[in-house]
Amino acid sequence: MEAEGKIGQQEKKMTRKEILERKKAIENVIKSASAVKDHLSFFPQFRHYRTNGFYAHLESGCGNKLTLHTKRYIQNLLKLNMEAPYGPEWRAEEKIKRREMVAKEACYIFVHEISNEDGDEMSTLEDRETTCSCEGPIVGFVHYRFILEEEVPVVYVYELQLEPRVQGKGLGKFLMQLIELIACKNRMGAVVLTVQRANLSAMNFYIGKLGYTISAISPSRVDPLLGLEKSYEILCKTFDNEAQAVLEFESGKLCKGMVLALPKVSKELCYT
Repeated sequence: MEAEGKIGQQEKKMTRKEILERKKAIENVIKSASAVKDHLSFFPQFRHYRTNGFYAHLESGCGNKLTLHTKRYIQNLLKLNMEAPYGPEWRAEEKIKRREMVAKEACYIFVHEISNEDGDEMSTLEDRETTCSCEGPIVGFVHYRFILEEEVPVVYVYELQLEPRVQGKGLGKFLMQLIELIACKNRMGAVVLTVQRANLSAMNFYIGKLGYTISAISPSRVDPLLGLEKSYEILCKTFDNEAQAVLEFESGKLCKGMVLALPKVSKELCYT
């Protein structure tokens, strides 16, 4: 693969000791990032979201510490939003997602809708680092992990799911901005995610609104014939030259224009 060739060229210029030290350093970066219990603590301004009468409180979570109620909520929202884009593949994919969501490596940001009264209290908080008393039902979440992708440390967004009634309020963009900040704070080279090609609103959201590109590691880039057999694309946004060299595709801008030309679909399809 082209990406492997680039890595190979870089490694040829390094001694074995340097290669091992580099890999160890990257592993430590990922371990350090994964060990943080609350990534929101570094970005207190993102703990609350407010727009046009809608109020939300964000909190962090971990896959192996989810309550039974939260697990059921995640399963139900996944089915509601993703069964249609996956089509016949959903039955098998649902089983995979159920295993993924409870892994100890799974990091979460949960979005809780809060009442107008709590929203008014929220707006008066001067110290956003102070733990507030806001409570409310979960209306969406992000599931992300710190992993190695082609020897590059990245934040991989496994899910970004919002209830249909809270979509279109800027929450998706707000959450992805937070994820990108978390990635940079923890010295990750990129944010990577997978999108079903049938989920056209999600493709337009990530590529058209957020500036993501179809990655060099996406099946359609690795082998166009293989890409025709796959129902998904891998998207990325890189933050340094090394990640860009490995994960981005030179013709990404052309692809961006092609995707934007696709027809839009119902807003009920989630951003994932």
